[in-house]
Amino acid sequence: LFVEEHRSSHIDALSSINIWFPKGVSIKLKSMINILLAHRVLRHPKCIRDKRIILAFAAALASASTGNYACHAFPRFSSSASQNCHFSISRTKEESIMTEDAVAICREAIHAVDPIVAIRRHVTIPSKGVLRIDSEDYSAQKFSNVLLIAFGKASSAMATACLERLKEDEIWRGVPIEGVVIVKDDHGTEEELDKLKSVGKIRVVSASHPIPDQRSVDGAKSVLDLAKKASADTLVLVCISGGGSALFCEPQSPLTLKDLQDTNSVLLGSGLSINEMNVIRKRIETGKGGGLAVAAYPGKVVTMILSDIVGDPLDLIASGPTVLDESTPQDALNVIQSNPILHQQLPHSVVELIKQQAEIQNAETFSVDTKAFDQAHTVLVGNNQLAVLAAAKEAEQRGYKSVVLGTRMEGESRHVAGVYTAIAKHIVEEGGYPVAHPPYALIAGGETTVTLGKQS
Repeated sequence: LFVEEHRSSHIDALSSINIWFPKGVSIKLKSMINILLAHRVLRHPKCIRDKRIILAFAAALASASTGNYACHAFPRFSSSASQNCHFSISRTKEESIMTEDAVAICREAIHAVDPIVAIRRHVTIPSKGVLRIDSEDYSAQKFSNVLLIAFGKASSAMATACLERLKEDEIWRGVPIEGVVIVKDDHGTEEELDKLKSVGKIRVVSASHPIPDQRSVDGAKSVLDLAKKASADTLVLVCISGGGSALFCEPQSPLTLKDLQDTNSVLLGSGLSINEMNVIRKRIETGKGGGLAVAAYPGKVVTMILSDIVGDPLDLIASGPTVLDESTPQDALNVIQSNPILHQQLPHSVVELIKQQAEIQNAETFSVDTKAFDQAHTVLVGNNQLAVLAAAKEAEQRGYKSVVLGTRMEGESRHVAGVYTAIAKHIVEEGGYPVAHPPYALIAGGETTVTLGKQS
């Protein structure tokens, strides 16, 4: 609102921003609040267009006693702003070098699992008319059409990379392509979305995450309807990434969208692992637990997955839409019954549906048709381990001894943080039998959780 109400002729008003803090608030906390405010304002479209706003806001932060952190926290404008605003960051030379190294190490980890890089690494054109996905080759002459389906927070990037690869080959360019890409709000770049929309029969659908909305349901229906068009000579390319469970979401009858929304809210605050959450989700949604692969049968389904789950269980990532479900209704019921609070807070209709499914299973009338999965192929294009190893390699190249503490770290965030801090202190204080000697880089991956209180 502040930015919208001040036109370009009044940009200097930004430099007079002053935030009132209660007595006793630390300098460091004041700095963090200022930086968070700056981050929100700088994301405004007007700021992006007008660099004077960025410089003025930088000046406002620099002029405050709490502004010394701003230059490092916002490298986007620090180089140009520091010349005009005279930032002074109280760091030793060694601290500055270590900070730069830490940022570079993180960047390498992120680059290793960049969705576009990941797809290009696994999807190639080795010869004319041949699409190679991992170690499998697909000849354009064997397929009459291609269906491109993507959902998850990296869906637009993954789908764009697949589309670009297909367009590189003259023969594949002649194969008709149709698709649906479900994107989390504001998670597709303008360039990616334009490329996808330029192909007339590819629909881009925005939806909500982590709580699904009606657009999630509509998008899921569009995906399943499209999949049902597949014939034996259809190549179905599916790109799945983290967040897919909420973006690709159609309730099992007789459940409603409200039931799924309430269930997701309860699960997200329950402290359950993502594995346990998705065991439940697969029981209450139509496309999960292999439902998409069944819908696309007899098409040739090739799924490319960017994993967001510790250990990479393919049947649990985005709740396994194209993978044979290895869990059962009884597994879901066990998760619910082992958590009294969960049992009380989940919608009654959800619990009853899972109970009914478990009863059918226990009566030995529960069966799964596996023919849809016999010709399906799944490729893991990126995961946590890949990022961790890339970080370790970069750290070594910068002169540090890399110590990988693991790629399966789980638990409450506050507890895991305490363990990491204790390990670092032990090394610095040169305790007996340390895991490493300085200079070292402690690197770990996984997914920690936060259990929300009743008032959250």
